[in-house]
Amino acid sequence: MSDTLHLLEALISRQSVTPADDGCQALIAERLQPLGFACEPMSFGPEGARVSNLWAIHRGMRPGPTVVLAGHTDVVPTGPLEQWRSDPFVPTHRDGRLHGRGAADMKTSVAAMVVASEEFVRARPSHGGAVALLITSDEEGPSIDGTARVVELLRQRGEKLDCCIVGEPTSVERLGDMIKNGRRGSLSCRLTVKGVQGHVAYPQLARNPIHQLAPALAELAATEWDRGNGHFPPTTFQVSNIHAGTGALNVIPGSVVVDFNFRFSTESTPQSLRARVQSLLERHALTYDAAWVLGGEPFLTTPGTLSEALSAAIRAERGVTPVLSTTGGTSDGRYIARICPQVVEFGPINETIHKIDENVIVADIEPLKNIYRRTLEALLT
Repeated sequence: MSDTLHLLEALISRQSVTPADDGCQALIAERLQPLGFACEPMSFGPEGARVSNLWAIHRGMRPGPTVVLAGHTDVVPTGPLEQWRSDPFVPTHRDGRLHGRGAADMKTSVAAMVVASEEFVRARPSHGGAVALLITSDEEGPSIDGTARVVELLRQRGEKLDCCIVGEPTSVERLGDMIKNGRRGSLSCRLTVKGVQGHVAYPQLARNPIHQLAPALAELAATEWDRGNGHFPPTTFQVSNIHAGTGALNVIPGSVVVDFNFRFSTESTPQSLRARVQSLLERHALTYDAAWVLGGEPFLTTPGTLSEALSAAIRAERGVTPVLSTTGGTSDGRYIARICPQVVEFGPINETIHKIDENVIVADIEPLKNIYRRTLEALLT
């Protein structure tokens, strides 16, 4: 059994459902410290719900960039256990795949990053620059007391980061076919449209907020917010929830609540989107409250030393030329980009992330580790 696979199985065995870490980061620190990594646990959040983070760094003997490998040890809940073919926290091999919660998202990347760092430092203890790992247990949750807090602390200390690979599962059909070099922003809103409750038989004595909202909602759904650009697809608008009514069939509701989300390109801003929505709602003469939440600004790393080194490592290891993409959801890259000029994401195939029977192809595990190690070698030697 390879060292990477052994570590991966140990990580999957720990029930680190967000925001729990269940000892994963301590296990990682125990491996890195004997190699000269300065390992600093960082805990943030209220008592009883503390979030575990780990900052581990190995500084070389010569000048050079600081290269960060970032990931998370927390996983999403399992869903119905009876639907899993095997215990989600017992790593199980079946048909050339390793099954378990977090196998794809993202304990395989974390294990590969740790072992790649170990191999690199053992072979080149006097390397240039620094190699660091930033591990959190708050990526699948609110993302308040995880990477965002670590980044702010590093910023206050004046820690300079030059390049970062986030181990998100970015590959689509085969390992190495896609690197994410940016992500769209995320802006959510809970819109409450107010009416007047009444009896359905006497609509003249009530005001149905669902009827009032419907034309405005249709216009929101049909609006072209922007056309994107060479790096980002167009901004999208999607409704996720609608709530109204008392449950009775003969009552006009007094209000309707709609949750919607923008995934926005750099052609739009949170301010411009809010202003356009509010203008539309007022044009439809709605009485409403709107509670906005900015989940993250878009970030973009244009092709440069990091993407070139990672792409070359992928070609050397897999014979694949990756495409650069900004599609998909958000990641902790949005926080790291605040203090690091080059941030990309790369990891295993994402087909089973968050699903029942989540798994990773066993034959991809060692090549992934080798890709991370080759990239470190290209940047730090």
